[in-house]
Amino acid sequence: MTLRLPESLHKILETRANDEGISLNQYVVYALTKQVTPAYLVEPVTHAQLLKDKAEFQSLLSKLPQGDATHIEQILQSRPATEPEADLDPKAVAVLYKKMRKS
Repeated sequence: MTLRLPESLHKILETRANDEGISLNQYVVYALTKQVTPAYLVEPVTHAQLLKDKAEFQSLLSKLPQGDATHIEQILQSRPATEPEADLDPKAVAVLYKKMRKS
């Protein structure tokens, strides 16, 4: 595909591609994908939609089996213990363990 760009836009794209350490072609594909893919878009949610979503969530929760705190604790205690991944920051792991013990 041949694309004619103004020289100023070409320079901007080229500079950004260089800053990212990728080819101009890769950067253009990235920029176009970002522009047209809905996953990158932020859309406002109306108050009515928020209330509808909340009602649907509450409906789903009401269908879940209910358990008392003792039953839930028994289930949690029966899970096998696992070691943290080797590449996790030890300080972060320590903070998480501390928070888990508090709760």
